[in-house]
Amino acid sequence: QVQLVESGGGLVQAGDSLRLSCATSGRMFNWLSMAWFRQAPGKERKFVAAISRGGANTYYEDSVKGRFTISRDDAKNTVYLQMNSLKPEDTAVYYCAAGASSSRHHVDYHSWGQGTQVTVSS
Repeated sequence: QVQLVESGGGLVQAGDSLRLSCATSGRMFNWLSMAWFRQAPGKERKFVAAISRGGANTYYEDSVKGRFTISRDDAKNTVYLQMNSLKPEDTAVYYCAAGASSSRHHVDYHSWGQGTQVTVSS
């Protein structure tokens, strides 16, 4: 229903920063809660961050608090994930997701992007 396209991933060294973008199609972006998840090889898809409709509330997984910031630009139909102080354990495919409400559970999101690879070397 909602088309999501992630970009901004790449190969960086520990301590570096990356900014991921998720561009959406359609006119319903401002009605959606948005989130970022990540999946490392052999691991389950895990919650990273979420932002509520309107952007008033944000939520973060404990390991990224103070390092990552989720934001949204409704005029551009885009959600961002600013990642600072990256660590090797942040290495994963990062997925953008859209849902009816903010949640830490991937099953609560109805639309997903294809993912963008983030690799952090030490």
